[in-house]
Amino acid sequence: MQLSSNEHNNFSLERFESMLKTNSVLFFDSEEFEEIVHHYLENGKIALAKKATKLGLEQHPSSTNLKLFQIEMYIFENQLEIAEELLDALYQLEQSNEEIYIQKANILSRRDKHKEAISLLEQALEITDDEADVLSLLGMEYLFMEDYENAKYYFMKCLEADEEDYSALYNIIYCFEYLDENEAAIDYLNDYLNKNPYCEVAWHQVGKQYYDLKDYKKALAAFDFAIISDDSFIGAYLEKGRVLERMKKYADAIESYSVTLSLDDPTSYALLRIGKCYEKLGNTEMALQFYNKCVEEDSLLDKGWIAITDFYFKNKQYQKALYFIEKAINIDSENVNYWKRYAKINNKLNLFEEAEVGYRKALELGNYELESWLTRGDILINLGEFETAVNNFNQALEFYPEHPEVEYRLSGIYYSLNENDKGAFHLKNALKAEPEFLLIIEELFPSVYQMKTVKEIIRQHKNPSL
Repeated sequence: MQLSSNEHNNFSLERFESMLKTNSVLFFDSEEFEEIVHHYLENGKIALAKKATKLGLEQHPSSTNLKLFQIEMYIFENQLEIAEELLDALYQLEQSNEEIYIQKANILSRRDKHKEAISLLEQALEITDDEADVLSLLGMEYLFMEDYENAKYYFMKCLEADEEDYSALYNIIYCFEYLDENEAAIDYLNDYLNKNPYCEVAWHQVGKQYYDLKDYKKALAAFDFAIISDDSFIGAYLEKGRVLERMKKYADAIESYSVTLSLDDPTSYALLRIGKCYEKLGNTEMALQFYNKCVEEDSLLDKGWIAITDFYFKNKQYQKALYFIEKAINIDSENVNYWKRYAKINNKLNLFEEAEVGYRKALELGNYELESWLTRGDILINLGEFETAVNNFNQALEFYPEHPEVEYRLSGIYYSLNENDKGAFHLKNALKAEPEFLLIIEELFPSVYQMKTVKEIIRQHKNPSL
């Protein structure tokens, strides 16, 4: 009885793995070794692929394909010099093997010599039987060079050679999007769909283009066609839900997102969006239920924790909001959005020292919004931490030079510290920039506002001729 191709491959794998376990030596023909190596590479089992290549070359030292697998693994491990030497030796024997040109191009590409890589790939294109593969590699080289027009051209040629190469289709659309050519992308996809009317990937991409153009009705129709073409296409249901949200059809959006939960394991994204839709519909119980499911599914998704925290914050349930944001911080203490919320919640609870810590952490993590500098500084003033407040506002001026809200505060603090020259300097800067913000001094530093020297500076600003 003759074995089928798959049965033969499985039999060869079983024999090979049995040989490794027993340390015995069995003979395989070169094609069997090639299939074994290919299987391990496809499954990411590099160590086993290397072992099979080594044993294969011991039994078949002249096998070009096994040598090419060996070279591919050297390139993968960035041992480019060894790979190059082996390729040069192979090239002397087989100058018409396109795989040699492809691997040489691969080495050049890794060295950022993309033009030279393209030259070799063009030579490979002249002799290959698999044009689509080489055209795709050419497209990638142009992508690396950020030459999107040429990249698009070669990916289009690739798709002409193999109409089911969806990675080429995705890359074509990526080029259109980068070139800000949404309308041209739609025209191209429509031409493609005329030949392949049930291609769910193309319909999905048409929908995304219309979504970017804010033409939600056409986007919805495209995603529906994607679902008709493949009713288990999760991406189409998710995108359809997103469009329905934009159209404020929240119940319909929930229905679309919910389909994905029955097709595969729930995704945190779908659970989050369902929660958001329920919140928009005013169903707080279901919204919280799905937000909780979202963080249970993926505790690293910050949007889930933020959704729960913001829900309670908006409803003035600050203790509950604090509970959830503290849980989030325990999972990821480097998330600036968590610390911003931690600060705001504690501020609402009049826990000013904790609020100051939150704003300080947010600033340390790179959140240089003016509001963070101002609120932290005001808290420090209320806590009587004038020196720290001065440092805070001086740092703020590095990002917002001569900003009146910062200048008025610095003026008030310096006067409070009896450093009147510095106080006068910042007050004059502030008045010059925005005299209407003088109420900052009046509200935050009432005793400073009543000082004669301050009144005189204000009077001189209003009436410079007196």
